[in-house]
Amino acid sequence: MHHIVVVNARAGTVLEAGPEAFAARIVTAFEANGCSAEVRMVHPRELDDALSLAIADGNSMPVIAGGDGTINGVLPVLIQAERAVGVLPLGTVNVLGRDLGLTGAIEDQIAALCGGEPVVLDVGSVNDQLFHSISGMGFFSLMARNREYARRRFPFSRAVAFIVAATRSILFTRAIAVDVGIGEERRVVEADAVLVTVNSFEGAEWRRERLDGGVFEVHILNAGGLYSRCKAAFSIVSGKWRTSDNLMSFTGSEVTLTRRDKRRGHITFDGEVERKAGPLVYKLLPGAIRLIAARRHSV
Repeated sequence: MHHIVVVNARAGTVLEAGPEAFAARIVTAFEANGCSAEVRMVHPRELDDALSLAIADGNSMPVIAGGDGTINGVLPVLIQAERAVGVLPLGTVNVLGRDLGLTGAIEDQIAALCGGEPVVLDVGSVNDQLFHSISGMGFFSLMARNREYARRRFPFSRAVAFIVAATRSILFTRAIAVDVGIGEERRVVEADAVLVTVNSFEGAEWRRERLDGGVFEVHILNAGGLYSRCKAAFSIVSGKWRTSDNLMSFTGSEVTLTRRDKRRGHITFDGEVERKAGPLVYKLLPGAIRLIAARRHSV
């Protein structure tokens, strides 16, 4: 099988290794698994067009290489695709990559991809914005913004950047009053964060058992100040967040979030942050995209 690998040339992994060295590494890894690959390094603004061309080539398997934000940006292309597309996760968190069983070094991911199989995934939409995994406000949007700040300040260590981002977010999060609608149910909450996920996550690694479960899960982190945020952060790291006293979780197929102060607020979509005002209406697009995942026995 021949693969056309469209790579976000601005991804941190690419910049660290150098474009030529990174492209050669990808080609070598595919060849080691009995496949071939053509690598196309692309500026983020040109990813849509490059991926569309790769999908149109019926003699090759298209692959998009980048982090959760990169995949988020090409969701309109993936929804229009009439075939499965491979993913090579190059980000820091790689939520979607983990769910697809594509973890470890690039060589391990490519081995799984060459022996992978198509899976169907639900996608969420918020007004005019798509997301494949996670959207949120409050602590989570602040964390995403601080992560970008920390990456620029500490490019030599992702671990240090993550610790700095988490610390700043815990210290500077401010509670928000949110009107939460889940189906026909309505409630007003004072929260440090509200998180909406496409299907349900479990455990310390935040992995989804199903990618086509057809539900949103809404997590509300109670406003309890610095102490409760620290406890919540520890419960997430330890994998015990499901039983945390500071967290409430609900499921539904349609969700509406409205800030009571009517201000434009920062909202995160798969790690990317935008400012939005007014009601945020979350709708599910069942089975909207197809991607290649590692075979079940190797996940």
